[in-house]
Amino acid sequence: MDTQTRRQRVAVLGSTGSIGVSTLDVMALHPQRFEVFALTAATQVDKMLAQCVQFKPTFAVMAHVPQARELARLCQDHGLATQVLSGSQALDMIAAHEQVDVVMAAIVGAAGLASCLAAARSGKRLLLANKEALVVGGPVFLRAVAAGGARLLPIDSEHSAVFQSLPQDPSTWQERVEKIILTASGGPFRTADPATFAAITPDQACAHPNWVMGRKISVDSATMMNKALEVIEAHYLFGLTPQRIEVVIHPQSVIHSMVQYHDHSVVAQLGTPDMKVPIAYGLAWPDRVRSGAAALDFSALSALTFESMASNGHAQRFPGLQLAWQVLAGTPGSTAVLNAANEVAVAAFLGGGIRFDQMHAVNLETLARVSVSAPAGLDDLLALDAQSRAVATQVVQSLRR
Repeated sequence: MDTQTRRQRVAVLGSTGSIGVSTLDVMALHPQRFEVFALTAATQVDKMLAQCVQFKPTFAVMAHVPQARELARLCQDHGLATQVLSGSQALDMIAAHEQVDVVMAAIVGAAGLASCLAAARSGKRLLLANKEALVVGGPVFLRAVAAGGARLLPIDSEHSAVFQSLPQDPSTWQERVEKIILTASGGPFRTADPATFAAITPDQACAHPNWVMGRKISVDSATMMNKALEVIEAHYLFGLTPQRIEVVIHPQSVIHSMVQYHDHSVVAQLGTPDMKVPIAYGLAWPDRVRSGAAALDFSALSALTFESMASNGHAQRFPGLQLAWQVLAGTPGSTAVLNAANEVAVAAFLGGGIRFDQMHAVNLETLARVSVSAPAGLDDLLALDAQSRAVATQVVQSLRR
């Protein structure tokens, strides 16, 4: 039985996070089409156990040994045959496993890079919800995709929208497309006075007006660093120069992104702000299947509005956005430095170590201090990531004094 007639075996990397949970929700709607082969998580044993009980995967992987041992005991108590493993090597093994057809890469941050590379080299259908694989990996990751013959499908709502709006033949993108327009909600502080940013709390930063997301990506949305990372990702995914990628603020989050063609026609993808839509598209591509998301009710829609990043003080509110074009103009690997610095800065803010308005300073100072040489492979990327984190941590400590 080939992959067109049997159920697709899916490995969900980061299954207890918001993307992982939504992926399993979509798969549960189509048990005749998808089979959960493996689940992975960092520390949430109880949540992982519930997923194992429901989906009965062949493998479950926890990041660390103590949690893996606890999960293994609980699985045995529930009579499950799931084999429980731990550590990064197990994660890479699952991503490259010969029985896996589809890998949902939903591990947050640079921690998901190695497993994404393993899946790419093994020629999987790789559903990329981890934008850092491209932001950090850049050309190294793209070479692995090409060498392995992997099928790379974006899951970020913006990049999925662009992918759905582009011509089917990638060889025509350069000649037919004038620019990509990524939409941004503006997050919870779109109209806030920048003078108040020093007093913003983590809970306020995580209260996104439209999307339900994890705390790290919610903070990135509040600073619009998520959009900076998405500009970088779009450059690598679609091959357009950074100057042909634009960001506009669209507070309603109904239009998820657009493609403007050379004849100045614009193709846009619309939908409710629910990650199940791009997840279902990625799982079933080129088909479309039920996602479980609510349908867009045009009769209930208010006006759809747009704001330029150059207007209404947005450049002052969101200075980090411009770093995308800065690092893309720099030495390959500069994007990895920015990603590492931002992860350290966000963790420090969420932990109460620095103020909301100091995260941009961490990113700027780290970029200034780290000397970059073009990475040749995973080891170089990991070394650059570690160096950047060390420098960013020093910057954070200096801000605490």
